[in-house]
Amino acid sequence: MTAAGRERPDGSIEVIISDFGGVLTNRLIEAFAAFQDESGISMEQLGRGMLRIAESDGDYPLFRLERGELTEAEFLQRLSEALEPELGHRPHLHRFSEIWFDALHPNEPMLELMRELRDRGYRMAILTNNVREWEDRWRSKLPIDDIFEVVVDSAYVGMRKPEPEIYELTLQRLGAVEPGRCLFVDDNEVNVEAARKLGIQAVHFQSNEQAIGEIKSLLALD
Repeated sequence: MTAAGRERPDGSIEVIISDFGGVLTNRLIEAFAAFQDESGISMEQLGRGMLRIAESDGDYPLFRLERGELTEAEFLQRLSEALEPELGHRPHLHRFSEIWFDALHPNEPMLELMRELRDRGYRMAILTNNVREWEDRWRSKLPIDDIFEVVVDSAYVGMRKPEPEIYELTLQRLGAVEPGRCLFVDDNEVNVEAARKLGIQAVHFQSNEQAIGEIKSLLALD
């Protein structure tokens, strides 16, 4: 019996797993744009700086940061050093997270839908690629604990989307729920495809109108 007091048909979706940034907030590209505007460092330059580090370390520093393998300070130092050839000077990046979170805002239509689904008795979870030092900042942006019973943060579990192990861990933390009974929502198509390969139903978030419509259709909601 669900929290709403009604049985769900066999094989139907009973769990909603949502991404954080770009789904429950405005688009992440807007946060990158805010950093670009304040720092004068373009997204292309950031990308080339991260590629330099990846060529040296064998993996992108952002991925290592999101797995908790680098601290935020280590990540920013490595990135600053890698940007020096690009910019002709070593930039100060200490305000990166402050600028990032100032540019992120709750996506109220999606939050309203998540509250509705919780009230209808769906089990609710968040699966996010995030940064350990940012936990207080991102969790304070939204009513996380009011809506979601399970939160899986990449930086605390040593794995990140689209690695299949992090989806499997999320299912375990939900009580070994069957993949086909879950609906995953993410703004990154690579993450969505990884979920589908595991048998998890998924919606690629591209806009509120599109995603909310697809979610309601899959759940057969009016």
